[in-house]
Amino acid sequence: MIPIKGSAPNPRTAWVTLWLITANALAFAYQVSLSAPELESLIRTWGFVPREFWTVVGSAPWSVEEWLAPIMTSMFLHGSWGHIIGNMLFLWVFGDGIENRIGSVRFLVFYLVVGVAAMMGHAFFTPGTTLPTIGASGAIAGVLGAYLLLYPTAWIVILVPIIIYPLFFRVPAILFLGFWFIQQIFFGTVASMGAVSTAQGGVAWWAHAGGFVAGVVLIKLFCIGREPPEDTNALSQLEQMRRDEQQNRWRNDDRPRLERRDDIF
Repeated sequence: MIPIKGSAPNPRTAWVTLWLITANALAFAYQVSLSAPELESLIRTWGFVPREFWTVVGSAPWSVEEWLAPIMTSMFLHGSWGHIIGNMLFLWVFGDGIENRIGSVRFLVFYLVVGVAAMMGHAFFTPGTTLPTIGASGAIAGVLGAYLLLYPTAWIVILVPIIIYPLFFRVPAILFLGFWFIQQIFFGTVASMGAVSTAQGGVAWWAHAGGFVAGVVLIKLFCIGREPPEDTNALSQLEQMRRDEQQNRWRNDDRPRLERRDDIF
């Protein structure tokens, strides 16, 4: 299921969401320009490695820049075209609603905070992993968690490709995102049991789950002092309904008058 559009209010342009998409795209463009050895060196240097994280935290916990820097940089690197396209699509669909709700500056801070929480969740469940982890999916999972809490009844338009025939459906956010979260827990548990070795590569399921939970827990703090944006689409639809109702009332009021005139003549 591929999300295409969400119905959360987005009356203003989500500039930070657009900036994040652009930054990720530029970083990936740079990755593509590198040779295979250069790309491997880049990912090894700027990716997040759980074992190295725990080593640094254990020996120098106050050296925040040493363990925080790889988390931040890893959030802007991706492993393939499918990886970045999928992540940016989810950020585009769900990011604008959250940014409009809490404001651009708060959204940027929120995005980075849940991204850090996601990587820490990954490190907690896979402490011995030596393979670098890259991708924005942990931070984006936090955005999904926030969306679920703030807009559980919003409609999500999803695409279900059946061979070459695309099918479009509308589903409530609570159903789509709830199912997505359950998937992360299920596959994360399977990986932790050894059926899938995360040390050999693959999806960082616990980063997704950790980011999602962080988004649910933290989003209300970022909403403090912020009024929800007006849903201009809903307002325009309501105004049109009022106009139609008024026109129908005028027609009904005129009909008896015409009938009475016919009786007179």
